[in-house]
Amino acid sequence: MAGLREQKKQKNIAAIMEAAIFLFGERGYENTTIAALAEAAGIGKGTIYSYFKSKNEILLAFCEEELACMHQELRQTVPQAGSLEEKLLLIFMCEFRYITKNKSFGRTLMREITFPRLLTIEKSKEIEEQFIQIFVSVFQEAQDKGELRRDIELTMTCGHFYGLYLMALSAWYSGRLHGEEDVHASLQIMFNQALTGLRPKDKEDGEST
Repeated sequence: MAGLREQKKQKNIAAIMEAAIFLFGERGYENTTIAALAEAAGIGKGTIYSYFKSKNEILLAFCEEELACMHQELRQTVPQAGSLEEKLLLIFMCEFRYITKNKSFGRTLMREITFPRLLTIEKSKEIEEQFIQIFVSVFQEAQDKGELRRDIELTMTCGHFYGLYLMALSAWYSGRLHGEEDVHASLQIMFNQALTGLRPKDKEDGEST
């Protein structure tokens, strides 16, 4: 019996998420009501509230799904001996593909992730911490392999690379980058430059560049 209840729950949640992708993308987040989501999902408003306290929590559920996708990619795609650059590219391209499955919805999701609402800010922080931990573990592995200095602050390093990813994502949304291959190539260049350093190799530490 418990198994049937769980199956029904997962089916309802999947229907809500599918309705959110469509309606948030077509109408925008602000113009989509819980009633509209319930109608599109073929369930009652009360059913939605039994799983999510607000529309923002529905968006955060997509972030949790994305985290699961990243963990799976790291486990199944990149070998343990893979380089730091390979792992960073895999993580961010996984996020890019997830975010851009529906262009309009992806824009809404990124806005809510970047500027969380007070109503769900604690949940947002929890999810953000899980994202950070993925990167910190990858950076720590790189330090153990001698790919990364040990005197850097890893949380700030996460922010540095995420900022580069946001630049590439923005360029895709604005049309300066035209597809997944362009985004991958741009990230590869930016990550390589960040990991190598921008100082000319023949310059001494004390010299001006």
